[in-house]
Amino acid sequence: MSNPTTLPAWLALLESRHAETVINMGLDRVLAVKERLNLSFSCPVIMVAGTNGKGSTCAMLESILMRAGYKVGLYIKPHFLDFNERARVNGELASDEVLVAAFNAVEAVRGDTTLTYFEFTTLAIMHLLSGAGMDVVILEVGLGGRLDAVNIVDADVSIVTSVDIDHTDYLGDTREAIGFEKAGIFRPGRTAICSDPVPPQSLIDHAAAIGADLWLMGRDFNYSGDKQQWNYGGRSQRRNSLAYPSLRGANQILNASAALAALEALKLELPVGAQEVRTGLVTVELPGRFQVLPGRPTVILDVAHNPHAASALNQNLGNMGFHPYTYAVFGSMHDKDIDGVVAAMSEHVDHWCLTTLPSPRAASASELAAKVQIVQADKAERTINIFEDPASAYANAISRAGENDRIVVFGSFLTVAGVMATRKSSFH
Repeated sequence: MSNPTTLPAWLALLESRHAETVINMGLDRVLAVKERLNLSFSCPVIMVAGTNGKGSTCAMLESILMRAGYKVGLYIKPHFLDFNERARVNGELASDEVLVAAFNAVEAVRGDTTLTYFEFTTLAIMHLLSGAGMDVVILEVGLGGRLDAVNIVDADVSIVTSVDIDHTDYLGDTREAIGFEKAGIFRPGRTAICSDPVPPQSLIDHAAAIGADLWLMGRDFNYSGDKQQWNYGGRSQRRNSLAYPSLRGANQILNASAALAALEALKLELPVGAQEVRTGLVTVELPGRFQVLPGRPTVILDVAHNPHAASALNQNLGNMGFHPYTYAVFGSMHDKDIDGVVAAMSEHVDHWCLTTLPSPRAASASELAAKVQIVQADKAERTINIFEDPASAYANAISRAGENDRIVVFGSFLTVAGVMATRKSSFH
């Protein structure tokens, strides 16, 4: 049977091969195909794992390193509108043609090894980046770390951004269990950075057991700042008078500090000047992370889908200034801690527009409504409405919100992607 010739056809094939929603843990199959591909990187590799903050940290590293004139490859996920968003070469999305060629390369050596959609596409994008003549490659880990397909590569610098409760079916239901999984990306003798201010002991112990060079927030690197600017202090490098990252939210300074610690660890291989750091932080962009859209009413897009991220979003909403009413467009997978997310957000939300998402793993809008009902019982003026899809939930919020109100679209990537797609089609 011949291979598909277009990217949509390839993705449809991969989805049909692995229609089951089960995640197949274990690296043996991926490692076998990696060997046959002769996959390796001839440049420094930075790997980023964590419950929240992975994408932001990757985007800051990419932005700063590109300002410094390096050719940067980035693998980031999931995507909002186009699969191509997952592979960036020097800030540009990989083309369909390049991705199809990479898929063909994996298929050519796969033999009878079964690969999940995620494993196949991860191998293809790594293959693409390894042959693209990059000076540095940044890889975002999907789930956990130890058994994630990305972890078949030995990174020169590994970062764990935050450790909180998420994906408990696969990673365990305590921070200690999850911390051990995330620490699986650390390597003996190489730099291992953790920007979680309260790292799990399991992560510290694992780094010590394998002989990784562990950098901890507060011990090996830190930050200080006032309203105007901030400073980074590392083991041997200080960076002063930095602008705050253009990605909004209090937690972004932790992510920026981790990025600067990684650059400090690589300062001999990839020297970066003060001006490049400043400009890189100011110009970084990442959709769906406390992304405030222009226009009125104010619309905020945020992929907060666990309690840790939701409480950060709630804090950021509190720092925004006065809005008479806040409308929430919210959808979630049913395996998430929905009660925890709703509780974290209930302080600021007056009107809930709840949506079912296009996934077999999604919680229905009526399930979400039952949970909101319990948490918000004391709010007299609140309303709860349910919708079949994110587009209709968003349309309802837009039709009701006054120009001084705000609409926060949050939860699963699919919630934000659904609204992004609606807005895109309404602009054309």
